[in-house]
Amino acid sequence: MHAGPVAKAHIAQHGLQPQHIHTIPGAAGGPKGLILGPLDRFIFGQWLAQSTQPVHLVGASIGAWRMATACLDESVAGFERLEHDYIGQHYELAPGQKRPTAQHVSERFGENLQAFYGGRIDQVLGHNRYHLHIITSRGRHVLAREQALRTPLGYLGAFMSNAVRRKAMGAWLERVVFSSHGAPLPFATGDYRTRQVPLSAANFFPALQASCSIPFVLQAVHNIPGAPPGAYWDGGLTDYHLHLNYTAPAQSPGIASSVVLYPHFQQAVVPGWLDKGLKWRHKATGFLDRMVVLAPNPEWVKKLPNRKLPDRTDFTHYGNDLAARVKAWSAAVSASQQLADEFAQWLREPDVGKIQPL
Repeated sequence: MHAGPVAKAHIAQHGLQPQHIHTIPGAAGGPKGLILGPLDRFIFGQWLAQSTQPVHLVGASIGAWRMATACLDESVAGFERLEHDYIGQHYELAPGQKRPTAQHVSERFGENLQAFYGGRIDQVLGHNRYHLHIITSRGRHVLAREQALRTPLGYLGAFMSNAVRRKAMGAWLERVVFSSHGAPLPFATGDYRTRQVPLSAANFFPALQASCSIPFVLQAVHNIPGAPPGAYWDGGLTDYHLHLNYTAPAQSPGIASSVVLYPHFQQAVVPGWLDKGLKWRHKATGFLDRMVVLAPNPEWVKKLPNRKLPDRTDFTHYGNDLAARVKAWSAAVSASQQLADEFAQWLREPDVGKIQPL
């Protein structure tokens, strides 16, 4: 457990109760998010169910898929199915082919989302407590349309601009958040160019697919209903780990609903996908003062198959050997039950001394 100074002071004075939670982020990160399944099932299926306050769920990429699943009537079963479907996804490679085409992956992924949420969108959008915020990255100027030449040039420009100043990347990509219930954003937006769009039955599927559409791995989603025209990509591009300026709700200052609880696959909360190699941007800032991060110990990670978390390189590593990848990922997910068990144990016997700085 890692916490910002405001969150740690809150826990020292009041403890950590489900009614204290205001926001739960869900990071981009592809298969890494699989190890959070047991935590998700415990938090949403048992612990948070003991409270009644509204909670904002903010997600990008697989984090958006997880947060949308939390809004289902049977969320525990939904998380189990998400885990099963994600582990079992397979893209057959032709002889000599190292990776499937972006078109093929997009088509299959779209079909999977339809099968997963088909007939249940009303549950997600109409949840009586959870306000869902799906983050996407909208291309601007050169990146306004996905094309063979323009897209690589646009991302080169975004990379170079971001290396100089994160906010400068806004000339190439902007953050577009699709929000249910007409809810206000639970974070300030002065850090980066941002738009907010109502999440509806008409744009749920394209918004969620766009949030998961890694450039060059999947195709961009164009012209999402109700949103500004253009190409939309993975929300992790602008907000990889949702390092956002989280704010306390104005309507309930003080103890109630003031903590950001973050089940995460690592301690560092990296701002954007292009910041992965920029280590100086991996440090905590005042944006995270209200945050509690639940993350695996790096030494525990070394005990997993291949001594690492599941990640996208495994698709290439295992190739067409689906059974071997499923075995490795399933073993990692099974081991991650320990994360949920240890958090549950801490809640039964809280010890502020075990909370490390974020």
